[in-house]
Amino acid sequence: MSGVGKHVVAVAVTDAAPVFELAVPCEVFGVDRSDLVDPWYELRLCAAEPGPLRTAAGMGLATPYGLDDLVEADTVVLPAAARGVQLSPPAPLVAAVRAAHDRGARIVSLCTGAYVLAAAGLLDGRPATTHWMNAGDFAHRFPAVRFDPGVLYTDDGDVLTSAGTAAAIDLCLHLLRRDHGVAVANEVARRMVVPPHREPGQAQHARLLVQTEDGDDLAPALRWARDHLAEPLTVARFAALAHLSERTFARRFRDKLGITPLQWLLQQRVRLAQELLETSDEPVERIAWRTGFSTAARLRHHFGRVTGMSPRTYRHVFRTRAQRVHRPAPELSA
Repeated sequence: MSGVGKHVVAVAVTDAAPVFELAVPCEVFGVDRSDLVDPWYELRLCAAEPGPLRTAAGMGLATPYGLDDLVEADTVVLPAAARGVQLSPPAPLVAAVRAAHDRGARIVSLCTGAYVLAAAGLLDGRPATTHWMNAGDFAHRFPAVRFDPGVLYTDDGDVLTSAGTAAAIDLCLHLLRRDHGVAVANEVARRMVVPPHREPGQAQHARLLVQTEDGDDLAPALRWARDHLAEPLTVARFAALAHLSERTFARRFRDKLGITPLQWLLQQRVRLAQELLETSDEPVERIAWRTGFSTAARLRHHFGRVTGMSPRTYRHVFRTRAQRVHRPAPELSA
């Protein structure tokens, strides 16, 4: 790894790459946000083939780094690529991705960047996704991959993949949450003016309920539930708030969000617990009550299943970073 303090994120740049997916890691990791976490990431644009390189829109790209730098990075990002790169990725890039993974790097693909990741053999036997329009083609070309065409992103520890376009933002913010906690990721999302979190298992085609729409029969119920997580909440109560039968509510919920109402509720409660652990001194017992888990034992059980760590460990790891996000801004002198 880099060994210089900053977490190095290397983005593999290929010719005629789509602009958006290339821009997302630049925005999330390349903008200096050392006011939140110091040191912040160091972003490196690494030429994956001989230049000059341009985006699909014709914009020239400065790529001061090469594949040797990509191999040495902590996180390697493979953005969406032109069709020619998908079908026949540059052999040096494939070799560099394998070498980076062998050294312990975290490998991330955005949208059709999954083709390069699969060509490197790093998705065999692993869960993966890509843009839904490429689902049939990708599954046919890489039958050894546990391909899931419906989700926004997959996280298999050291190898992660995302669906198309906006899902690239979801995955990059997910990486921030893994590295620096919920508060930092939420603050970056706020600065980017995007939703702070969408569940990875949410369907790519789902009509999101982050902002309510006129006539949306589920949104008022979910908005109410987020404000009453401490109360006993059941599917029957959700359905009553939406003026639907339980069966109809559960079906519409799954169609729109890709998960069950109770799975959504568990995720909301765990996320609130994460925020309280990061930003308050409240004991775990009080947080358990505020999040609807009732007891500290139930909170520890569900929190551990979702995050992989205990509430106490989570608070120890992420509390200092969250305090930096939420501290008052210094007053300007007259």
